[in-house]
Amino acid sequence: MQRPSWEGHLKLSLVACPVALFSATTRGNDISFHLIHKKTHNRIRMVPHDPKLGAVKRSDLQRGYEVSKNRYVVLSDAEIEAARIESTKNIDIESFVEMEAIDRVYWDQPYYVAPNGKNAMEAYTVIREAMESSQRIAIGRVVMHTRERVVAIEPRGKGLLLTTLRSHDEIREEEDFFRGIPARKPGKEMLAIAEKIIDQQAEDFDPSDFTDRYEDALRKVIKRKQKGQKITAKPVDEDAKVEDSDLLAALRRSLKGGGGGEKKSAKSTARRKTASPRSKTRTKAKKPTRRRAAA
Repeated sequence: MQRPSWEGHLKLSLVACPVALFSATTRGNDISFHLIHKKTHNRIRMVPHDPKLGAVKRSDLQRGYEVSKNRYVVLSDAEIEAARIESTKNIDIESFVEMEAIDRVYWDQPYYVAPNGKNAMEAYTVIREAMESSQRIAIGRVVMHTRERVVAIEPRGKGLLLTTLRSHDEIREEEDFFRGIPARKPGKEMLAIAEKIIDQQAEDFDPSDFTDRYEDALRKVIKRKQKGQKITAKPVDEDAKVEDSDLLAALRRSLKGGGGGEKKSAKSTARRKTASPRSKTRTKAKKPTRRRAAA
C-alpha cells in the first residue's frame, strides 16, 4: 500500500473525519539520471561547500532568509515551528462553490482523500454523499510540507478527490502576454476551412492515447546502448514556416489530409463505431468529476 502524503482530519463544521491523502499521480516511471565521473563511472556526491571553510558538514547548516545581498535572518527549526498554525493536522472546509466557479489556471496537484480507519467510514460517507447531492465543491485549507495550501475537494467515484489550488499571486496576468495580439478578424474562407479541420480531428478524449514519446525513445536508446550498439542522433527537421500569403494554401492542404486531419478523423470514426461497453462505462463514470470551466 502506498504511504500517505498526509494524515489528519477532514473538518466540516463540528464534524471531524480521520482521513489520509494519497497522491493521485506518480513520477515513478520517469527516467532519471545520476551524475557520474566520465573515467571512473563513480557516482558524484554533492558536498556542501563554504567559500571560506571549504567542505562542511550538513549538521552545521542552518536556514536563512536573505533580506539584502549577503545578509540573512537565520532561523532555527524551533523558530520555524513557531509559525505553525491550527490547520497543521486538519483540512478545514470553509465554503462550498459551484463546480464551474474555479478557473482552470488555479488547479494544481490532485490527491485521493481516503477514510483513515473504520471509525471514519460513517462521517466520510455522509460528507461525500452530501457533496454529491449538492453538486458543489468544498474549498478548504491544509498545511502540507510546511506550507498552507488552499484546496478544492469534490466527489470522485466512491471517494473524494482533493486538488491543491495555486494562490492568486502565483498566477500571471494574461494581458501581459496577449496585449500585442491584433484585433483584426481572419478572412471568412480561412476561418471556415480551419473550423472544418477542427471538425475532422474531433474525437473523445482518451488519456491512454497520450504517452511521453521522448521518454519512450530514451528507453529504446538506453536498451540499445546496453547492447553495445552505436547511437547516432537523427537530423532535426526545421519547422515549416508559413507566411501570411501561404496560410490559405496551407489550410486547404490540411483540409485534404496534408496536415494529418484525415488520419485523426478516421481514427475518431473508428472509435465511435467500435465503442465497447467498457468505454461507455468509463465515459459515464467521468460525469461526477470536476468541470474546470473558466470563471
